[in-house]
Amino acid sequence: MKAIVLKSFGGPDAFELCDLAKPVPQEGQVLVKVYATSINPLDYQVRRGDYPDLVPLPAITGHDISGVVEAVGPGVTNFAPGDEVWYTAQIFAGQGSYAEYHVADEKIIGKKPAALNHLEAASLSLVGGTVWEALVERAGLKVGESILIHGGAGGVGHIAIQLAKAMGARVFTTVRKTNFEFAKSLGADVTIDYKNEDYADIIMRETAGLGVDVVLDTIGGDTLSHSPHTLAQLGRVVSIVDIAKPQNLIEAWGKNASYHFVFTRQNRGKLDELSRLVERGQLKPYVGATYSLEDIPLAHALLETPNNGLKGKIAIAVDPTLIP
Repeated sequence: MKAIVLKSFGGPDAFELCDLAKPVPQEGQVLVKVYATSINPLDYQVRRGDYPDLVPLPAITGHDISGVVEAVGPGVTNFAPGDEVWYTAQIFAGQGSYAEYHVADEKIIGKKPAALNHLEAASLSLVGGTVWEALVERAGLKVGESILIHGGAGGVGHIAIQLAKAMGARVFTTVRKTNFEFAKSLGADVTIDYKNEDYADIIMRETAGLGVDVVLDTIGGDTLSHSPHTLAQLGRVVSIVDIAKPQNLIEAWGKNASYHFVFTRQNRGKLDELSRLVERGQLKPYVGATYSLEDIPLAHALLETPNNGLKGKIAIAVDPTLIP
């Protein structure tokens, strides 16, 4: 099989296209022919060496998978050859998704939503699972509450807007002014130009000084220390990014705020919940660009470029016939 292998930590040129043996499913495992994957910030963090102790080299990295079951190992009962599936490969455990075939435990695999093509499904599995864990399992967002989503046009943010609306929340989001219409098309109630407006001022004005119940941080920086200025009493802040520098949380103390830091866990349950939303028309990933397996280095370079103007996700057509 063809695979993109990380031979050393570094820039996008650290990848190498290789021919490797196809994996063989063991007890409880499924062999999947990978049709599509996608690129996430976690992918370039792994590539540049942010987690050297967790990623022994050489390695096949990548996390999202949409494809078709080719074979099953002993004891597999939920899947059969020919089934269309989607999932997130176990993070920091075994082979990743940048290859034509992948083996995974059946417990983390879900049936692909029929309403999504492979490029779309591969663009949703990791970010969708992350958003579900952040908003449903950790923040406990409720009907009638309000939420500020930082970075609403990005890979995570554009899914978070849709899930928050499906949960009955009022949604504020920070985006570029050029992405206002995109964010509103996803369901955002109030869009804020993060380059030219103070989101705290706008939220306190729009909520009559009450603030929002939940803040979702997808961008880092000083978000954890500044966002409490937007919070209601007993508000919750959920972050999915590394904490790169110390944060002053004195404002959060006065709000009796709670903080949650999310590193998503893989399981079929979250995928099935997301699939139900997809089939109801309440959730759909946006694919902003598509590359081939061989061009994964170019996709990494694009995602890692500041102010790249991308919306949604970068998909990888492992099956070249899927390239638009």
